[in-house]
Amino acid sequence: MAFETKEQVLEKVMAMEKPKCPHCDTEMNLWEVPPITFSDGLGWGVPYLFLCFNDDCSLYVDGWENIEENYGQKASYRCMCYPGTEKFECMPVFSPVGATGQVIDDQVVLQQEILKEHIKKGFSILADCYVGKDGVTVLNLLLDTGQPARVRLKAAEMIGDIGELEAIEPIRNHKFGNEPIQKMVDESVKKIHEKYFTRECPFCAEIIKKRAKICKHCGKEVAGQ
Repeated sequence: MAFETKEQVLEKVMAMEKPKCPHCDTEMNLWEVPPITFSDGLGWGVPYLFLCFNDDCSLYVDGWENIEENYGQKASYRCMCYPGTEKFECMPVFSPVGATGQVIDDQVVLQQEILKEHIKKGFSILADCYVGKDGVTVLNLLLDTGQPARVRLKAAEMIGDIGELEAIEPIRNHKFGNEPIQKMVDESVKKIHEKYFTRECPFCAEIIKKRAKICKHCGKEVAGQ
């Protein structure tokens, strides 16, 4: 079973049309849930929600008096909505600035724009590398953890087409920590070996000829291995 990362969920939520609060018809804000439980203690269920932060919203305005009369507490409600649904619920807040610290609309938009620029730049470099058969630069982008995942995934695919045997060792010694990139890297290493009729010794991991019977590095018999 494949699980979505928090970043993948955010990208999906960012593409959604923001719902409007049913109490005031105001566009709701994108909100990152805090690391605390809510309601029954089982958690929020999602990493992001839509919340209404309109201080003139009838739910919020009337909530102060309603909660004080019924529960003797100084608090009110904000309307919240689960992304991709029309499920609206009430979330208690205990001050006019309560929960505002998790509003991430402007921050996320800025981060998304920066990410898009980095992806655009990375893909442009990769295109030039493919034309110029520059496997060294492609390898550097692949191993650079500061590059966007999409750029590294494309680099992982491209290294199989233009990479030399020398690229295999640094790739094998790197921990990618990303399943799609790791899978693509493994496929590309196979392509490089097929191109040069080589393989890796099952005993010492050094590169040897595909038809070799004895490893020239460790002397072990590799026929049939």
